[in-house]
Amino acid sequence: MELGTLYAFLGVAIAVLFSGIGSALGVSIGGRLAAGVVTEDPKKFGQTLVLTALPGTQGIYGFVIGMLMVFKFAGMGGAIPVEAGFRFLVTGLPVGIVGLFSAIYQGKVAAAGIGIVAKRPEEAAKGIVYAGLVETYAILSFIISFFLYNTITL
Repeated sequence: MELGTLYAFLGVAIAVLFSGIGSALGVSIGGRLAAGVVTEDPKKFGQTLVLTALPGTQGIYGFVIGMLMVFKFAGMGGAIPVEAGFRFLVTGLPVGIVGLFSAIYQGKVAAAGIGIVAKRPEEAAKGIVYAGLVETYAILSFIISFFLYNTITL
């Protein structure tokens, strides 16, 4: 395998794997607490579901960037130049790394929001806002990865 092609594949892997791992961990953090709350009061399922699902968006951002990269180089049919491959690698870094950490921490904030729902369900929106603040950084990293993606020419 050519070095440029290897770099491109690594860029896709970083974007998709790291953000996906972060989302899986973040969703599991909220989901475990939500399951306990719903056991006590099944009517709180909808409110806890929103908070549990929020950390899953980072995985979606990484997947979108990864797929854009694959679509761009899939038509090459051969070796990707080293410089372009390195650009693919760098493109995957922001969304992958920030996605990994922001999803985990968003899961922790969402779990605290689920605690709000457990005691004061009428205040659920506050927990969503808190968790949404963490999302800001995932969105910013997605935008940077998208801008970097648009600089790649083959």
